[in-house]
Amino acid sequence: MPEVSSPAPAIQPAPIHNSLLVFSGKGGVGKTTVAVNLALGLALEGKRVGLLDVDIHGPNAAHMLGADALAVTVSNGRLVPPTGAGGVKVMSMAYLLPETDAPVVWRGPVKGNAIKQFIQDVDWGELDWLVVDSPPGTGDEPLSVAQLLPGTFGIIVTTPQAVALMDARKAVAFARLLKVRLLGLVENMSGLACPHCGKQIELFPVGAAEKLARELLVPFLGRIPLDPRMVAGGDSGSPILAVDDKSEPARAFRAIVGRMLAATGEPGPA
Repeated sequence: MPEVSSPAPAIQPAPIHNSLLVFSGKGGVGKTTVAVNLALGLALEGKRVGLLDVDIHGPNAAHMLGADALAVTVSNGRLVPPTGAGGVKVMSMAYLLPETDAPVVWRGPVKGNAIKQFIQDVDWGELDWLVVDSPPGTGDEPLSVAQLLPGTFGIIVTTPQAVALMDARKAVAFARLLKVRLLGLVENMSGLACPHCGKQIELFPVGAAEKLARELLVPFLGRIPLDPRMVAGGDSGSPILAVDDKSEPARAFRAIVGRMLAATGEPGPA
């Protein structure tokens, strides 16, 4: 009887030690800016970091990380994500579109399958953190991430604006329902320093997000001021942490990363 060779062992994916879902109840709060800079902030602390953009219809994370001109490659039948600023690996639907302005016209189940492939069929290598940038709301995309990455940590991004805070409440309820380990709230667009006199201009009610965090018994991770350099950096693919780590927004991001690492028991800034 001819000898039958054993099948080759399946390639086991390298571990992803921690995942972080960055989401919001409302659009327009700067969630992708926060996700990109948190990923870069983790990398600057020596962590091996991946950034997964699950905003299927509006994938902007690769552009904001300065990696949109790069390309996904294939190795052993798996997609290999390119590397952007700070050594952060990034995967996005943007890499798979036939042209930049091509729309993705998909219903929920198809989006769920794509997100599953981005997590399970991409060769991320060993990661300390996989930061997931989700579209606003509590629909298919964050639901898929919560189910595919059980035990994921979560950060909710809001502004101090009343309507954003109303939707942040829903995001907190979503995290508790899906057992996302909520690290806390981040208040983005928290005041603007006047470029002429340096005086702080409060665009929204002061302390509103922190008050909401206390009310909902959720940690408040910090405020990120609105800064024209951060807006320009997002448009040009130059995150504020990569171009001006002494700026107020950069210091705020580093402080949030430190609090996040402390809350998860990870070694943080020295």
